[in-house]
Amino acid sequence: MTASSAPIAENLSRIRAQMQQAAVSCGRNPNDIHLLAVSKTKPVSDILQAYENGQRHFGENYVQEGLEKIQALSQFSDIVWHYIGPLQSNKSKIIAENFDWMHSLDRIKIAKRLNDQRPSELAPLNVCIQINIDDESSKSGIQASETKDFLEQMREFSRLSCRGLMTIPSATKDINQQRASFERMQSLFVKCQEDFKQIYPDFDTLSMGMSADMALAIEYSSTMLRVGTGVFGSRT
Repeated sequence: MTASSAPIAENLSRIRAQMQQAAVSCGRNPNDIHLLAVSKTKPVSDILQAYENGQRHFGENYVQEGLEKIQALSQFSDIVWHYIGPLQSNKSKIIAENFDWMHSLDRIKIAKRLNDQRPSELAPLNVCIQINIDDESSKSGIQASETKDFLEQMREFSRLSCRGLMTIPSATKDINQQRASFERMQSLFVKCQEDFKQIYPDFDTLSMGMSADMALAIEYSSTMLRVGTGVFGSRT
């Protein structure tokens, strides 16, 4: 290991240990929880350092930046690329053709475009429906009450694989408010799994939790943590 790679290696080791401890403490299998390293604004060299330390799932918030990184690292066929930011209709083709996952789906119009633009030689695009669990006007996502209807409409898109739900709860230090948001998402996720298990057998992903609230998210059934600062350090 080079001196320059040590911080990211140490960060990954620490986060993985924290994830394991949180999972064990609430009786979950640590292998059911995945780390998504959010690499937005970070250079390709940082992604390479994380890759060399076993990280394979990377998340990007910006379409063009993500595309440039995918192209720069195209020789690493085992990297799994996740798009986690808001998406404009005119950028959907880039996501459909280059990414493996889309976490922020909240419009059927976008779903149709992604489905129609997904190349036939690629596996279906994995998608998560973004839920605005705290009804914040500043955030994207559908209302929890709209989830069932949204999932019903998703049935026609064979080039998309509906994998689960994603949320970005309100930014708060109030632990009770955090718990309430996570609990609502947990309940919604479980209900969707039960109601749609015949239609979406791979509906197994709850994308929830970031650097500051990982342990709590794990307690409330998160299967994928989106961690940026904790892995790569503060963004400039």
